[in-house]
Amino acid sequence: MQNAIILSCGAYAPARVVPNSYFDESLGENVSTWLEEKVQIFERRWCAEDESTADLAEKAALQTLERGGIEADKLDLIIVATDTPEFLSPSTASVIQHRIGAHNAGTFDVNSACAGFVTALDMGAKYIQADEQYQHVLVIGAYAMSKHLNKEDKKTVTLFADGAGAVLLKASETETQTKGFLASELLSKGQYNEWMGVYGGGTKMPVDEKVLANHDHQLKFVRRFPSDLNASIWAEMAQNLCKRIEVKPTDVAQYFITQININSIFDTLDRLEVTREKGHTVMHNYGYTGSACIPMAFNDAWEKGTLKEGDLVFFIGSGGGLAFASAAFRL
Repeated sequence: MQNAIILSCGAYAPARVVPNSYFDESLGENVSTWLEEKVQIFERRWCAEDESTADLAEKAALQTLERGGIEADKLDLIIVATDTPEFLSPSTASVIQHRIGAHNAGTFDVNSACAGFVTALDMGAKYIQADEQYQHVLVIGAYAMSKHLNKEDKKTVTLFADGAGAVLLKASETETQTKGFLASELLSKGQYNEWMGVYGGGTKMPVDEKVLANHDHQLKFVRRFPSDLNASIWAEMAQNLCKRIEVKPTDVAQYFITQININSIFDTLDRLEVTREKGHTVMHNYGYTGSACIPMAFNDAWEKGTLKEGDLVFFIGSGGGLAFASAAFRL
């Protein structure tokens, strides 16, 4: 049976840098201290006015293909994970397919919020495992949440940012346990579906004057989540992966976890009894980039040379819904 290996990766963030001091001025209070001490975000990137999700995804895709030495017409499938799509319909993946000239690729989007990239990674790997016609699958996580922010809401505007990351999966005949995709898990806590999200614009709340007045077309934290919810589930998912592939948490070279709160990442690694250095983070300079944050962190580690062939890596993501996803790969 063929398996999916990670051939290459790429990422892109907009040129506009927004420092914490911007919010001190715009909100009229000191938010820098909390951001820097509690979540370790110092700056983030926002799209230009004429820049959108597809622009970010396209640049990450082209870099990934170049690094992998693969022409776009060799792609069999493009999966874009995003909850800030280019259009409500059609898919952002179809836009990318046309722009990069991937004329032979099928396309679809995945929306499991910020768990989207790992969900799409799981799906892309299983397409390769299940059907030999899929030899090259491009998986992209893209996010332009700055377009959906209430600039006066300090609970959201200070955290969320824009970016894209991608990986190119390639079919390989290697033994499943020696290289490539090893195991995955998806789960949801659907009871939280109305606690955080962008609720205006769907069929329940079409955009009208009432929706606009209530800011329901923009990202909202409606209720406060339990403080240890992410860390508890992330650690459990990591343990589940370890059991399935018969390794210990300390055998994992790097953990790439949703980048919204560094303390939740640290808590997760502490629960697993592994060193905190194994949790590679990029939120410090990029803010929270949703479905893009995990591939952006993976790309950053790749570029910095902290990953090597044979390394075992875990991807663990979570997002609104609540949706959770994990995947184990050996590089």
